[in-house]
Amino acid sequence: MARNRVTVQQTQRMALTTGLVTSIGILRADAASLTKQLEDLAAENPQLVLTRAPVQDWLPRWKAAFASEGDQPELAAAAQSLVAHVLDMVAAMDLDPQEARIAEALVAALEPTGWLGRPLAAIAIDAGASLAETEAVLHRLQERAEPSGLFARNLAECLRLQAHEAEELCWVMAGLLERLELLARGEIDRLARDMSATTTQVRDAIGRLRSYDPKPGTQFEVLAAPVREPDLIAEKGASGWTIALNRSALPAVSVSVAAGRGRGHAEAKAMVKMIEGRNTTLLAVAQEVLTRQSAALEAGAAVLQPMTMAEVAEALGLHESTVSRVIAGASVDTPRGTWWLRALFTQAAREGGLSAAALRDRLSRLIAAEDRQAPLSDEALAAHLADGGTPIARRTVAKYREMLKLPPAHRRRRRE
Repeated sequence: MARNRVTVQQTQRMALTTGLVTSIGILRADAASLTKQLEDLAAENPQLVLTRAPVQDWLPRWKAAFASEGDQPELAAAAQSLVAHVLDMVAAMDLDPQEARIAEALVAALEPTGWLGRPLAAIAIDAGASLAETEAVLHRLQERAEPSGLFARNLAECLRLQAHEAEELCWVMAGLLERLELLARGEIDRLARDMSATTTQVRDAIGRLRSYDPKPGTQFEVLAAPVREPDLIAEKGASGWTIALNRSALPAVSVSVAAGRGRGHAEAKAMVKMIEGRNTTLLAVAQEVLTRQSAALEAGAAVLQPMTMAEVAEALGLHESTVSRVIAGASVDTPRGTWWLRALFTQAAREGGLSAAALRDRLSRLIAAEDRQAPLSDEALAAHLADGGTPIARRTVAKYREMLKLPPAHRRRRRE
């Protein structure tokens, strides 16, 4: 006869309480989505106080753009993904043979910022065209370009094109663009006086201006994140690279003193603690990541080092899932553009070799520098990478090329 048996078994598991679920959600939220969440909570809970910081000092990518204002940008080869993008755009335009030659000369003069790296008169000579003809084709390319701001000759023109596209080129914005040297120094009162505007009008225009991209070409780089207020700011100081929270992207959170310990007080205190924990963890992870990838901040994706989340987690005494969550949507502003923090994690293509991201960057630059009338096959690209000390299979080259959205050699060939 069967008997019922009663046994006692001890198990351990984590219960996802409401507070834990909220904490995980906050940990993986970027500044924009977290701000919206906090605004909704503050509207329901008067104990939760949000304080908006004034627009923070100009971001690193803006400082680099301001520094080159008034000078010709340093000439460099644009990334192949940018070149391929604008060549596709040119091919779709109704250009006659002379206009097509001018357009190709303009594309060849693009630098990684998306600006023209040579004077228009020199480009006209290369194309065998008059300055007026070249300028007419340039205006057509500027009107057609996406993102707006490509083919600009300087920072002011780049921003003017974006303001026009956004239908924000009002008299205040136009005045700012004529006084970029004052804007770079943050002389708000003088700007207002010079334009006969109020400081509120000037600050509102500056807020809109900061949403533009001073270097639209960098959106095509391997590490690029969409242009928006970044979560973090990376700048190089006397002691090396430092990471800071972008205080203008996320409001400060506190508990109301005036409201006393009424309804919602405990919830507000818990939220403040969660936000502080999120910010502390994000800063620690970002500092570790960018310390390991400091060479990439100096020279770009071509020198990215292999790095895994497990390695960063071990160094900081965190769980790997915590690192994964906190970098999920985080972006960092650098002098080279706005980068996804997650994009800086990359494994080695083979043990002891370069990172996969570095290989993709080198592949992109090889294709950018090739002869358009005799483009390199995947086998030839693999051989070139091997000459640089990076053995790589042809099928891996094809896989990386497809990831970069670059067509095969027969489709890259330019026929006269």
